[in-house]
Amino acid sequence: MNNMGSANIKNLNADHDLTELFIKSKEAKKSRLQNIEDNLKLNFTKILNAFKAVGVSDQDFTGATGYGYDDRGREITEKVYAEVFRAEDALVRQQIVSGTHALSLCFFGLLLPGDHILFATGKPYDTLQSVIGMDKQFPGCLAELDITWDIVPGTADTGFDEDKIALIADSLRNNTKVVFIQRSRGYAWQHSVSCKTIAKISEAIKSKNPDLVIVVDNCYGEFTEPVEPIETGADIVAGSLIKNPGGGIAPTGGYIAGRKDLVARIATRLTAPGIGGEIGPSLDTSRLMLQGLFLAPQMVAESLSGTCVAGNVFRLLGYKVLPDINEIPSDNVLAVKMGDEERLLTFCQGFHSASPINTLYRPVASPMPGYAHNIIMAGGTFVQGSSSELTVDAPICSPYIIYMQGGLLRYHVELATISGLAALKRHNLLEPPY
Repeated sequence: MNNMGSANIKNLNADHDLTELFIKSKEAKKSRLQNIEDNLKLNFTKILNAFKAVGVSDQDFTGATGYGYDDRGREITEKVYAEVFRAEDALVRQQIVSGTHALSLCFFGLLLPGDHILFATGKPYDTLQSVIGMDKQFPGCLAELDITWDIVPGTADTGFDEDKIALIADSLRNNTKVVFIQRSRGYAWQHSVSCKTIAKISEAIKSKNPDLVIVVDNCYGEFTEPVEPIETGADIVAGSLIKNPGGGIAPTGGYIAGRKDLVARIATRLTAPGIGGEIGPSLDTSRLMLQGLFLAPQMVAESLSGTCVAGNVFRLLGYKVLPDINEIPSDNVLAVKMGDEERLLTFCQGFHSASPINTLYRPVASPMPGYAHNIIMAGGTFVQGSSSELTVDAPICSPYIIYMQGGLLRYHVELATISGLAALKRHNLLEPPY
């Protein structure tokens, strides 16, 4: 057993000094790790109570085919999601293929020609920029419909203080219909957005115009806090099931939850006006979606615990890291400034070698649909692209930031990080270049 364990550690490029850094960091972050455990208990209890309140039974796991009329699995899943997110209604479908798709449905369902959207927390994630038509007009984008937008810059320094909240409120126009909040940092060097901040933004927005619709991109934010955005003033939340709420189990899918009238409008963009959410077969996905949601709080806690310690290791090595050392994150994304392309690629490739899937391949940077720069996506997952399992992505551009996300097991986060850092050490690149 000992020999087998030693061989496995060697294969994962483990390093005694790096392992000691993790031990030191775990001790330093003991208080934060306990907070994560406390949050896990709250969120798990909430989800268990939702399953009980809705009355889920094993008979609900058999999905319909074809049109999906009266699909019991679909209906039960959406009731559970509505209960968990404290929403009036929810749309949870395997036909929604990504978080970008879910948010695109929200925009096209809520906005009409001539409307304006305010991005309150900085420039949205790369793939969403294509939906909007920000830097390039793709066929079918919002810009083609004469829908305009403004962006309130995000920040990594002051956060969302009173001046920033006032700036958001002052940026509203007479034709503003939707205010968009991105909870995660995305591919940007900025703080994640807490539900407490969402409450402040919502209050400032609604005091100006109570009819405005606040939409939250909840990707990577689900279950990182005791409450969700609907509870703090948002009207709609949306995300992907191959991120937090899928628990590493859901094979595909996305969700939208919020006000019943708004969810109904959005559903017409998934199917067609007059049909809305009444059709859409769940096939055999209902059990996996529900089981993934049940496991989600534990997965998020494992991810937060792993990246909390990993972030401290990077700090001890001299790297610039977000979240800050004393920050309580509102997403499970760790951002690290690697400083140059060589360090970025070397870390990602070493990190990937600790993956359970596709380790026979070496990840390289390449063009990706919807992204402005070449992207390296490292971390082989059981569900393709499932960043809830454990991945590290990076756009190949200055200042060369990696974005580590997910983690089903905190120990896997540790091993993969050590593997990436050991690769840097072998190439004499461990010390940051700044």
